[in-house]
Amino acid sequence: MGWFNKDVVNILDFNREDIEFLFSKADEMRKQLKEKKVKKTLSDKIVGLAFFEPSTRTRMSFETAAKRLGAETVGFTGEEGTSVAKGETFADTIKMLDSYVDAIVLRHKFEGAALFASDIAQNPIINGGDGKSHHPTQAMLDLYTTKTLFGEIDGLTFVLIGDLKYSRTVSSLIYGLSMFKPKEIILISPQQLKLREEIKLFAIDHGLRLREEENIEAISEADIIYVTRIQKERFPDLQEYEKVKGSYKITKKLLEMHAKKTAKVLHPLPRVDELSPDVDNTNYQAYFLQAGLGVPLRMALLSLVLGGE
Repeated sequence: MGWFNKDVVNILDFNREDIEFLFSKADEMRKQLKEKKVKKTLSDKIVGLAFFEPSTRTRMSFETAAKRLGAETVGFTGEEGTSVAKGETFADTIKMLDSYVDAIVLRHKFEGAALFASDIAQNPIINGGDGKSHHPTQAMLDLYTTKTLFGEIDGLTFVLIGDLKYSRTVSSLIYGLSMFKPKEIILISPQQLKLREEIKLFAIDHGLRLREEENIEAISEADIIYVTRIQKERFPDLQEYEKVKGSYKITKKLLEMHAKKTAKVLHPLPRVDELSPDVDNTNYQAYFLQAGLGVPLRMALLSLVLGGE
């Protein structure tokens, strides 16, 4: 399919060859950053950051990536201070911003917002997370981090822990893994937060081997331990949230007792109480590397989409 001038709404809009090409470009960006020789290939571009939901890492890594490549950025975080607060429609906001910029990075709480925006915008829409199913650039980052750590993705065992029902990072990661050949994906969650049936059926249909567990000791088989927080903001009923918060906590002691010495812990962040700070200074910790790789990965993405090569 290629990348130039394409919307990035769903990771499944691309194939394995596209994703691996993106990774090779991200490697180039890492090298340029390390050598402090970043080519300002997007100096004539403006990137719009339309974040209708709060964000730290996704927004700031996209902003940093754009500026590293010489592009300018405009945008907002939250609807306050924008005309949306006055009643302007989502469609009008997108059309307006589309007339100002060369690409829009969009985050929204509603499922399908990025797809809708891509239908009405002339310039590329990059989905920075919408609803509970899609966060394609986070999945690309998670896969890229895995490849950086292990040199491959095929043949690895992934353990996904926590909120598997509402987490769009989990859904997108499973979509992304369907392009590769992991050994197994082990799902650890409370009963109320099990992976949604449509994602499960998709995974099985695409040849992924899934296994559901409730016992945290199943991390013993993991190469990648992917931890997610229980997302209070996604629960329609706060009483249900209270029942499941704090269900699992990854600690240094737990990892030393049960995990392989070569296992790595990833987390899309932010964390609350599901991942102890005492893991930060262990060899298991890879979530800060993961966050840091967001810049070269998104530099590569912007460069390919906007024709910076």
